[in-house]
Amino acid sequence: MENSNTQILLASRPTGVPQKANWLIKKSDLPTIEDGEVLLKIKYISIDPAMRGWINDTRSYIPPVQIGEVMRAGTIGEIIASNNDKFQIGDTVTGWNGVQTHAVSDGKGLYKVDGRVAPLPTFLGTLGMPGMTGYFGLLTIGQPKEGETLLVSGAAGAVGSVVGQIAKIKGCRVVGIAGGEQKCAYIKDELGFDGAIDYKNESVKDGIKRECPKGIDIYFDNVGGEILDTALTRINMKARIVICGAISQYNNNVVKGPSNYLSLLVNRARMEGMVVMDYAKDYGTAVMQMAQWMGEGKLKSKEFIVDGIETFPDTLLRLFSGDKMGKLIIKV
Repeated sequence: MENSNTQILLASRPTGVPQKANWLIKKSDLPTIEDGEVLLKIKYISIDPAMRGWINDTRSYIPPVQIGEVMRAGTIGEIIASNNDKFQIGDTVTGWNGVQTHAVSDGKGLYKVDGRVAPLPTFLGTLGMPGMTGYFGLLTIGQPKEGETLLVSGAAGAVGSVVGQIAKIKGCRVVGIAGGEQKCAYIKDELGFDGAIDYKNESVKDGIKRECPKGIDIYFDNVGGEILDTALTRINMKARIVICGAISQYNNNVVKGPSNYLSLLVNRARMEGMVVMDYAKDYGTAVMQMAQWMGEGKLKSKEFIVDGIETFPDTLLRLFSGDKMGKLIIKV
């Protein structure tokens, strides 16, 4: 058994895009466990856009990561020592155990996962937080109805790809906004979207006119900024706008709000924010439904896996450059 732990700590708060100097790689002896605790060897670490918000010292839905603390992250790991009756050595579990190779837990917030149901990385993607975000954001706030048009930004990402596929299952016309020919081909050819708008190589305004000729009934927003503003000009009466994220704004000191918000008034539309943690009590039901759709071939999952915990500072930046497809994960 390894006798050392490698951790990524927050060394300083970034201004703008996080730099390597904002992180500290710390090596230390393996922690010992007390009664009721377990020791995990972490196998996979989830890299999520929300991480950028977690390292700002601002009021949010969750306290910020403090200077000198292990960076917060969702993980999958194997229990290698246990003083907790609920967990045995060899159990595979998911939970919030941070960017480190090993972690001690009292068992709260740990959930067993079964690698026979799906490959383990899928439990950080389609069957994990991004999948739950897409599922609850679309179904509870978006409330899709057959025949409606759904537009989703960040469509080739972990959340957007799930949103579009579930909307197809619910009978919607689905259009995705993504960056580059490869991602646009992926959402149409592999995921079955009806249309794609390449924001890197065409006018989003023209693309929405072309792909959403009957307007937008549901807009699922992962990017904010100008794309949100443009989508608001094409919404239908009683449209629903789901505010899930704003990755175009996360590294800005001042976040630009929507200037076209009066379209909500004119169209009696609704814009609502969502945080996936609000739905935690219903995750189990959602995972069962999503796993069933995956088994039926209606829901596909893609993971982009980078090797090595030391790559964390660079891997995090792939979220903002778009240099990945699907769910971004580090294999420890």
